[in-house]
Amino acid sequence: MTDLNELMKQARDMQEQMKKAQEEALSKVVEGESGAGMVKVVMNGRHDLKKIELAEGLLQEDKEVVEDLIAAAVNDAVRKVEDSNKETLSGMASGFKLPEGFKFPF
Repeated sequence: MTDLNELMKQARDMQEQMKKAQEEALSKVVEGESGAGMVKVVMNGRHDLKKIELAEGLLQEDKEVVEDLIAAAVNDAVRKVEDSNKETLSGMASGFKLPEGFKFPF
């Protein structure tokens, strides 16, 4: 029974850490960019777009070019948020001793 009790304690600890990680993700901010910095976006850990910065003169370009650069900058920020979230979760999971053969669903 000791092993089961220890596993339950670890599960509770992990649940607390997951909750903290989710709360931290809300305040985490990443910057995505494209066009060698012509377009920069700021996004939080919930994928909320907070700010878009366009370089001077960019609006002189074709509409399609500007749209593509904005999409690329947003996609860059999304990848950075996802990478950060994966890193946080995998770091948390590595600290727990689980039974041999047990795998997380991620």
